[in-house]
Amino acid sequence: MKKNYRLFIAVFAVVFLSAVLGFDFPETNPPKKSRPNILWIITDDHRPDALECYNEAVYGQKESPLGYVSSPNINKLASEGVLFTNAFCNAPVCGPSRGSMVTGRYPFRTGHYAFEQTHQNPDFIEPSVPQILTKTGYQTAQFGKSGEYIYRWGPGQGFYSAGHYEYGVHFKHDLQKNNQGDLWGHTPFGKVNNKVVNLGKQEHVKRPNGEVESYFIKKNHGEISPEDLATKKRIEKEFEILRSYTRGSNKSLIIGGENPMPADQTIDAIIVDEFSAYLKNQGKEFTTSWGKKAKGANANKPQMINLSFHLPHTPILPPKKQRDIFKKKKYKVPEFEKIEYDKMPPQLQKMHNQMNMTKMTKKEIQQTIQDYYAFCAHGDELIGKAVETFKNYCEKNNQEYLIVFTVGDHGWHLGEQGIEAKFTGWKQSTNGAMLVVSSDKSIVPAGLVKNQLIEYVDIAPTLLSASGEDISANKYDYLDGIKLQDFIQSDQERRDYTLGETKVVVGHRAYLRSNDFAFSMRTRPSNNSFANKNIKWALNCPVEKAELALYDLRVDPLERNNVADTEEYKELAQWFREKLGNIVLGDRRVECDWSKANSFAISNFAEGADDKKLDIPQNLIPQPHE
Repeated sequence: MKKNYRLFIAVFAVVFLSAVLGFDFPETNPPKKSRPNILWIITDDHRPDALECYNEAVYGQKESPLGYVSSPNINKLASEGVLFTNAFCNAPVCGPSRGSMVTGRYPFRTGHYAFEQTHQNPDFIEPSVPQILTKTGYQTAQFGKSGEYIYRWGPGQGFYSAGHYEYGVHFKHDLQKNNQGDLWGHTPFGKVNNKVVNLGKQEHVKRPNGEVESYFIKKNHGEISPEDLATKKRIEKEFEILRSYTRGSNKSLIIGGENPMPADQTIDAIIVDEFSAYLKNQGKEFTTSWGKKAKGANANKPQMINLSFHLPHTPILPPKKQRDIFKKKKYKVPEFEKIEYDKMPPQLQKMHNQMNMTKMTKKEIQQTIQDYYAFCAHGDELIGKAVETFKNYCEKNNQEYLIVFTVGDHGWHLGEQGIEAKFTGWKQSTNGAMLVVSSDKSIVPAGLVKNQLIEYVDIAPTLLSASGEDISANKYDYLDGIKLQDFIQSDQERRDYTLGETKVVVGHRAYLRSNDFAFSMRTRPSNNSFANKNIKWALNCPVEKAELALYDLRVDPLERNNVADTEEYKELAQWFREKLGNIVLGDRRVECDWSKANSFAISNFAEGADDKKLDIPQNLIPQPHE
């Protein structure tokens, strides 16, 4: 009893003296952890002008140059942090673009130019962001589309978990494999003459009552049945499906229509539900939407979560909720004239032919634009829900957070250059936006708009630096990007140009963009080029073989007039040919045979060419004029 009494007196004395002398007691809640939870959001084929906040920053109006858009949730998120308007991808196609983001390296330094089944075995490979963060104590998770095209090496290499690169927890392809979705396609396999073969392509349509209808839209063996043809026709009429029938590459591609599921049951809505269940069931077991047992987030570890949406990628199918609003809007269609086509080099003409939308009717073009922006608005609603869930999780656990939103793994054309697609170095294929928001406003202030040139390879150093990694250490010398924190602290440009390369659809083509000029060129004579053989071909071949395209953005911001062949710009075009060619072909270029364990070549004939500077001789720059 005496001991308890003495303890009481001692506690009382401490409290009394603290009050008198002004000492502060520690708060009841534990201090916030210094390593923030990270939410990295990626949308797919997402034009930045689908965001009102972007349009206000760039055009001084909420509408895009084409017309009405809606993004209240993303607007709110932008107001809480920094909006980067001049973000450019390093490959205008999903696989290599996402690969550049997760590795922090240019495609020409990873040997990842298209949809190669890349893997982690070759000696030049460096660790990915989720791999590094997993090793440093983060719990890493991915929800939705992956698409990095980094797979596991081994006998019978194929589309398997990469292990070495992979996120610790992932909810990716399980959804549609278990009939969780709205409308999706897949490639069925079966036996023909006792051999397992690709049977063609099927589409599956799920309705709110759970019923799933399936039908072939392509058969590699035999004819499509009358029943399948009738089902396809009925489905297309019911949901006003518009296919890209004028395109050369994929005339079955769905570029408009109504989603068969309501807004809360689309494939992307289910992805957000899984993401929310993971956070709301922290430390507990829960059941996924397809009946699998999973475990919620470990709140004792900082989280790094990649939330990756399919939308607004094809099939472009906004739910009725958003579609009914947008189908009443009329949009301005970008201008395109035959003279633009005539001035394109053959490689870009071929691209136009493959993605041509000029032969569609006016009504169909309006539907394409309406449904695209409506799908983006559906994404805005889902992003709002996901961000709120993430913030609630962080608040519940008294943890700091960082949110990075990559607006589109690349862009999308809606009539610019006469196409409805991506895949090129033109601005509409490569331009995106970036949002960075932090709970710590001393790190990321609220309400800033930044216009410096940034690249998607900047994401990796941004996430690593936020996690506490010292990216100035020698072990991170391989990173091609610059952390976005450096841009936030200053308005100064950190680079004079952005870079990229891909080989999808029409072969290898690289591009370089500055504030004043946009340039692209063919870099390899064919997709069969390998092991850096004849690596200087694009620098030494006749100029017409290099297929140069140069746009003077000072007077031609929409890139409608290729001036590479004009007398006034020929010398400047040649200067860009040498600058870009030396960078992508001679500054640590990798070409890899991914069908083998460790077969690659590195080209270093111009190492250091990527100096981030454009010291163009002034006598080569024509005076701007209309």
